[in-house]
Amino acid sequence: MRSNTNFFRLLLWIVLLGAGFLAGVAWKSNDTRVDQPAAASEESNATLVREQQETPSADPAAARTDLTAEERATINLFEKASRSVAFITTTNVRMDFFTRNVTEIPRGTGSGFVWDQKGHIVTNYHVIQGADKAKVTLANGEIYQAELVGYAPEKDLAVLRIEAPRKELLPIPVGTSNDLLVGQSVYAIGNPFGLDQTLTTGIVSALGREINSVAGIPIRDVIQTDAAINPGNSGGPLLDSSGRLIGVNTAIYSPSGASAGIGFSIPADVVNWVVPELIQYGKIKRPSLGVELASSSITSRLGLKGALIIDIVEGSPAEKAGLRPTRRDRSGAIQLGDLIVGINNTKIASGNDLILELERYRPGDEVEVTLQRDKEEVKVRAVLEVGS
Repeated sequence: MRSNTNFFRLLLWIVLLGAGFLAGVAWKSNDTRVDQPAAASEESNATLVREQQETPSADPAAARTDLTAEERATINLFEKASRSVAFITTTNVRMDFFTRNVTEIPRGTGSGFVWDQKGHIVTNYHVIQGADKAKVTLANGEIYQAELVGYAPEKDLAVLRIEAPRKELLPIPVGTSNDLLVGQSVYAIGNPFGLDQTLTTGIVSALGREINSVAGIPIRDVIQTDAAINPGNSGGPLLDSSGRLIGVNTAIYSPSGASAGIGFSIPADVVNWVVPELIQYGKIKRPSLGVELASSSITSRLGLKGALIIDIVEGSPAEKAGLRPTRRDRSGAIQLGDLIVGINNTKIASGNDLILELERYRPGDEVEVTLQRDKEEVKVRAVLEVGS
């Protein structure tokens, strides 16, 4: 009897312990289910805060309350336009004579900017001059091999092309330069040495300047600015206060090679007609009379002011209009050809004057050519054709 009592007592303790264990497990399970949404909520909030911190604001100056309206406008202009500015590196390819190994030797660097979403990049001709290869680094850090589309040494402009996603190609709006005013604010953006986009500000210091191009032909109506343009900024855009392209930074005037407050930019009106021609033809399809001109040193030595004709292309507008080239007579004496001294109402004092004046016209236009022939003034009409 006593043995049965002990057995039932032991069995009761086992039942109680089992019931307590099951109750504890059920409570723990329920507690876990309740806490999980709270933990997930905290993690979600933390992620949201982190994303908000990492995602840049559309207006980078919005968080600052101590900025002037002018400062905010400048910051926003830079943030928007700098995404269109690229860093350009060029190299030359060399082959070892003995091993035949091909290596690339760094040549130079410069800046450029996105022209359109087809991948065209505008820069200075002197940035890519003499290079075998070029690479373009966009603002997002992606590097692309570039192909040369076209170049115009006489305008110090060149166009490259890269294969990049359209979403990464952000063209700069193109403005005009014929309505600029001295004292107007300007903004120069570049990517010198690939460090990052840089911004310098200033004003239009002068208009109508003239600088020599690599080809020896002057570039006229150049914009002079006091915005610092260092060597690495060559090919970068010069913008107005609306963020529109008004020039391409090309040169500085400085004995030391550093910016000294005198920089020059190719005007947007020139860029706007040169770049489309480089994209379509690879060169400038300028109108021509079909004449070969004497060098300025020859005309100066002869005491002449004008464009002296040395030779005439067969079948050219000059031949059709009856212009005369320089030649030798039967006795061997040199007979000077016609001296072009005017196109319509514009005086021509040199060969460069003639080249630059004809740029104002299009193939098919008829012009009146004023000549000095045998000490007499002669006027003829000629229809311009596309030059070679």
